[in-house]
Amino acid sequence: MKKIIVSALFICISTAQNSVVRQFSKAFADVAEKAKPAVVTIITDKLVSLNQFDDFGFFFYQPNIPRQREFKTNALGSGVIVDAKKGYILTNNHVVDEMDGIRVKLIDKREFDATIIGTDPKTDLAVLKIDADGLEDIGIGDSENIRVGEWVMAVGSPFSENLSHTVTTGIVSAIGRSNILNSGSYEDFIQTDAAINPGNSGGALLNMDGDLIGINTAIATGGYEKGNRGVGFAIPSNMAQRIMSDLIDKGYVTRSWLGVIIQELDNETAEALDIDTRNGALIADVVKDSPAEDAGMQEGDVIVEFNGKPIANTANLKNVVSLTAPESTNRVKVIRNGSQKIVKVTLQELPENPQQFAMRQRNESNEFGLELRKITRSLREKYEINEEDEALVVIEIDPSGEAYEKGIREGDLIKRIGTEKVTSLKEFDRLIEKAKGKGTVLILVKKPGGSSRYYTLNYQ
Repeated sequence: MKKIIVSALFICISTAQNSVVRQFSKAFADVAEKAKPAVVTIITDKLVSLNQFDDFGFFFYQPNIPRQREFKTNALGSGVIVDAKKGYILTNNHVVDEMDGIRVKLIDKREFDATIIGTDPKTDLAVLKIDADGLEDIGIGDSENIRVGEWVMAVGSPFSENLSHTVTTGIVSAIGRSNILNSGSYEDFIQTDAAINPGNSGGALLNMDGDLIGINTAIATGGYEKGNRGVGFAIPSNMAQRIMSDLIDKGYVTRSWLGVIIQELDNETAEALDIDTRNGALIADVVKDSPAEDAGMQEGDVIVEFNGKPIANTANLKNVVSLTAPESTNRVKVIRNGSQKIVKVTLQELPENPQQFAMRQRNESNEFGLELRKITRSLREKYEINEEDEALVVIEIDPSGEAYEKGIREGDLIKRIGTEKVTSLKEFDRLIEKAKGKGTVLILVKKPGGSSRYYTLNYQ
């Protein structure tokens, strides 16, 4: 009797397992069936002059064959139809960059010439358009809802046109990956072990509801072999949708700017700042006349939240700020001197070359050869400044400037311009400009150790 019961139980368990497997298999098949018509193969052509390869001409030389001046080369990629009515296709910028001809091949074998609506190299995204009837698009999901360990599906055209609409599956291995391509990129990659190979670029990464959650972009090979090693990266759909909207509406991407020089918050720095978290972005410098300076942000502040969203690291902050609308007012939570503080900051549109602008502002000294900063906790510790002192501190001085000749040195405090107290760089600039008509300016300087005296500096 016991054997019969055990056998019956085993049969029930096996039947249940088979049922789960069948449901699981059907779920994958349903996603693939739904997605494949919206995924396209992109074939690009480029006319290349052999003059570009003069130093390597022997690679193209073959005896008894006339050497051509030009030849046509082509490359392969993938794309995703995101608007069937208007024929918009989302893909990678590197798939179509500097190509002379772009053709799109559908799952029904029809081919169409494509035009570029806009590209954004900084996120490696591009939007194409084709004029075609009977297209099928795919719904765009919310990439913020994905979790590590979820099943995902990749669809694309690896290696060859003959392998178009190849489906591979895997899981989300990690989220928020950055510093994968280069430091100038905006990166917030989804990492997956679903097989992604050359030709998959621009293809779809789907969740198990069949929604687009990423654009497959890059692989990590671990060597010279350009093939899948189980580490692939996709641009999150939320970032892609924001970039796509700008490219369609304007032809270019509008980004916002905070105006801070930031660095990672490592264990040693966090301990020195006496804060518990290791997440966030540490402000190392505030750019003059930037949104951050206008909002009162300071060196030594650690940005831990932006509009209620936790900030994990510097790359995360860079992405969040850039994708927020210019001229919007935002609530930023910072840790300052061990306490949390909410700062309201109105973002501005990103300057054309923000890094150079920031560095120029950071290293710029005034006409007397002084580079000044507001006192922060780290500067207070570095120069042993008393807690009661509220002034500007000299962090650098030009040895050829008049301030140095008069005896002002690094670590000195600038307390007053004339008779007026000065506690901000804006006040300093205003008062210096106000005194310009007199030809000289009187500055009260406090030396380390407590002694103060006035210095008279002459305008050049």
